[in-house]
Amino acid sequence: MNVMTDMSAEGLRARIAQHLTYTLGKDAAHASTYDWRMAVSYAVRDLIVEPWFAATRKTYQAQGKRVYYLSLEFLMGRMLEDAMVNLGLRDTLHDVLADEDIALDDLIEDEPDAALGNGGLGRLAACFLESMSTLACPAYGYGIRYEHGLFSQKFEAGQQVERPEDWLNQPHPWEFERPEARYTIPFKGTVRMDQGTAIWTPAETVYARAYDMPVVGWEGKWANTLRLWGAHPTDLFDLERFNAGDHTAAAAPEALARTLSRVLYPDDTTNGGKELRLKQEYFLTSAALQDILRRFLSEYDDLTQLPHKVAIQMNDTHPALAGAELVRLLVDEHGLDWDVAKPLAVGCLNYTNHTLLPEALESWSTWLMGRVLPRHMQIIERIDREHQAATNCADDLRIVHHDQVHMGTLAFVMSGHVNGVSALHTELMQETVFADLARLYPGRILNRTNGVTPRRWLRLSNPTLSTILTDTIGAGWEGDLDRLSALSDHEDDSALRDALHGAKRANKVAFAAWVQDHMGLTLNPDAMFDVQVKRIHEYKRQLMNLFETIARWQMIRANPTANWTPRVKIFGGKAAPGYVIAKEIVHLINDVATTINTDPVTGDLLKVVYPANYNVSMAQRMIPAADLSEQISTAGKEASGTGNMKFTMNGALTIGTLDGANVEIREHVGADNFFLFGMTADEVRARGQNRDHARQAILASQPLQDILQMVVEGRFNRANPDRYHGLVARTWDDDPFFVTSDFASYMNCQAQVDAAFADTDGWTRTALRNIAGSGYFSSDRTIQEYMDGIWNAKSLS
Repeated sequence: MNVMTDMSAEGLRARIAQHLTYTLGKDAAHASTYDWRMAVSYAVRDLIVEPWFAATRKTYQAQGKRVYYLSLEFLMGRMLEDAMVNLGLRDTLHDVLADEDIALDDLIEDEPDAALGNGGLGRLAACFLESMSTLACPAYGYGIRYEHGLFSQKFEAGQQVERPEDWLNQPHPWEFERPEARYTIPFKGTVRMDQGTAIWTPAETVYARAYDMPVVGWEGKWANTLRLWGAHPTDLFDLERFNAGDHTAAAAPEALARTLSRVLYPDDTTNGGKELRLKQEYFLTSAALQDILRRFLSEYDDLTQLPHKVAIQMNDTHPALAGAELVRLLVDEHGLDWDVAKPLAVGCLNYTNHTLLPEALESWSTWLMGRVLPRHMQIIERIDREHQAATNCADDLRIVHHDQVHMGTLAFVMSGHVNGVSALHTELMQETVFADLARLYPGRILNRTNGVTPRRWLRLSNPTLSTILTDTIGAGWEGDLDRLSALSDHEDDSALRDALHGAKRANKVAFAAWVQDHMGLTLNPDAMFDVQVKRIHEYKRQLMNLFETIARWQMIRANPTANWTPRVKIFGGKAAPGYVIAKEIVHLINDVATTINTDPVTGDLLKVVYPANYNVSMAQRMIPAADLSEQISTAGKEASGTGNMKFTMNGALTIGTLDGANVEIREHVGADNFFLFGMTADEVRARGQNRDHARQAILASQPLQDILQMVVEGRFNRANPDRYHGLVARTWDDDPFFVTSDFASYMNCQAQVDAAFADTDGWTRTALRNIAGSGYFSSDRTIQEYMDGIWNAKSLS
């Protein structure tokens, strides 16, 4: 039973009216969409506070273990509709607002996405927080309250242009500022020893101030806290300098502080960018750990009990300084002996790895680390000496070598558990990037396959399908996604298959209308909607998808009256500002789209759609509308993926490699219901031994030669025909992610997709099997596995 069902329409109406009048200072007759949205948000937030406070009280009473999730990203998306769905209030609010002639959907669309993340890493953290609340796991999330987030992506003449996100240009109704929760974060300076005790005298300091967002779980029974840190100056203003006319210098302390929490992932191709990013990571880590110790000591007086009460999860290497910082706080601030403090830290800390790419495992020069965090450099060097003494490891397995501090190694050495995020990823971690460390620390690596919350990614995003599911298998599947397997018993129900097909088409019509409104492009909703949305990166192989698009375009042009399956190729995603090749791929996608979309020969048989500024809200439009999910990364490169899971539970079929969680998705939905192509991870490694693999693959493929010739001769940009010469040369000479070697297999598989889509009922039957097999990929299952096997935390439900 939903705990909020006793909230009547009259009660909601009164709460909204109260906030409209007394919080916003407006009357209904003169209130704007913004005013109504804020009033509704505050009213809904009021209803979260009671379970939030109750959860806090119950956590203190239980005196059990708490979980702390440290992540540089939390890609929360819009909060209003998510809260309404979890509280069971969406229909009631719709009716209340309709009485005022206000459309609830207009208010939902008015809310900006919280710009607190980039891609899968941050969205996973958001799903995990919601599942921790759903399972009543006492937990905090810790992140940074970015003023501008990553960036707002625009396209100018096809090129990506980065603009600041402006989500905080208006009040954020979901947060509570906590000025009393404030910690000093030190940087730089000197370290001296005083009777065996290290004394760090910093040259710079800022305050980390807390901003709390309650994250409510399914049915509103429990809410945890996402605590975001904003940077504030320790010295507010230099009035003497200001009065002397040096106005810029007078504001320098504030400028330094605001810079720390202004932008997610500052461009680190410069020394200044590297220093800022290192400072950000320490800012988050130190503030979180100081807060954790403060909370622990408010309840207990024996720090040796810390691992029994505290579990800290480091989401990737960004918070890897937690090992050194926790030791520093325990030794320097709380007076523990090193030999006591270090095992306590290891007993609390755990590390989730998200990459098999060695270059993606962060490292910092010893010069930078020693200058910005001199005390931590000393601590890291001592940890490293003890690691080397205990394991007799080779130099390249040390934390500090070649004048670099290797954060992946630091996180591994200082964690009680190190987990991968899919079965294949964990296996490859032990065989490749962490193979030697795994032998030195046996049993430390384990697997926890990722999941996504079905509340946002099915119930909220796809209400039409959700209604069909409830009508077919009964209510309550949102909190027990394994129940989707019961759909298999209804596979031969033609009425159900018709309903599923109708729901998919309705979602496609809605997305086509959005594209028409925002891009002026007309789409055929009966065409196959073929979607690849994710961070733009070479290993994710948007380029292979684009090459196939070009080949398809040429084949249609050569024989336009053939029995083609109409396709809409949909891309979405951002390239990192300093990632030149990824930005060239973005530009090429847009140039190809311009050429194809204006070609009267291909017409509705092929369109290319690339909306700018892909985010959570855009994903909620695209994923329910997708017929085909492109999960085509080079085998052995994707840790898990979570978009693949969202598409599957929304009834999209997958074309993909045996990479990341694709392997497990294929196992759960059935091999016959998954379009598989490409080399395995072992075959990729073997192929990589051949330095001429790309050239050989191209020479063996006339379609590839034709595609590259069209690109290099400027077919997609007549005004600047040599624009992509570098990209083409890289494809011929290097191709580090084997686009060319997998291309023939990919094209053949796409022909199988065409044939399958022509059988509408057969496609829908396969979609049903995908939905039925997706229950395993709930983040509730993932979090329960963390609770049982890593955190040793108990549900307080």
